[in-house]
Amino acid sequence: MTDSAPPLLTGLPPLVASETRVLVLGSFPGVASLRAAQYYGHPQNHFWKILAALWPEYPLPDRADYAARCRWLLERRLGVWDVYAACEREGSLDTDIRNAQVNDFAALQKQLPQLSAIAHNGGESFRHAKAVRRSMSLHDDDRIASLRLPSTSPANASQSFEKKLNAWREALASHGLV
Repeated sequence: MTDSAPPLLTGLPPLVASETRVLVLGSFPGVASLRAAQYYGHPQNHFWKILAALWPEYPLPDRADYAARCRWLLERRLGVWDVYAACEREGSLDTDIRNAQVNDFAALQKQLPQLSAIAHNGGESFRHAKAVRRSMSLHDDDRIASLRLPSTSPANASQSFEKKLNAWREALASHGLV
C-alpha cells in the first residue's frame, strides 16, 4: 500500500490596485478560501472582522458580495496576496504545506508604485519576508517596510481578537491607512 501525495493546489490571484499602499501577505489560502475562491473565506477567520473594526465609518459589504468586499478593500488602499502560488497540502494548516512554489513578487511590484509596506499575516508568511524583499530587489534601507502581524487564522487562538486588532491598527496607522 502506497501513500499518495496530496494534490497540487493553486492559490488565488493578487488583489491589488495601483493605489495599494500596504500589501497583506498570507501563506496560502485554506480549504474554505480555496473552495469559495475568496481571500479569508473561512467564517471564523478574523481578517474581515478586523478590517471592519478599523474602518467602522465605511461599512464592510456582506460576505455574500465578495466583489464588493474586494472593491472596499482596495478603496482602503490595501492589497492581498499569498507567499505561495501553489503547494501540496491536506487540510488548511501551514505546517502541512509541502513542495511550495513562491509567487512572483518582482512582477507584482511593478503594479504597486505606492507600496509602502508588506504586512505578513502570520509567522509562515513572515518566515519568507527576506526572500520576498530579495525577489523585489528591496534593501533594508528601502522605503518599503516588512511587518509581522498576528495571524487572523482561526488556528491562532492564542491571541485575543483585541490583541490582533490593536497590532493591525498600529501597523496600518503607521502607513497612513487608519
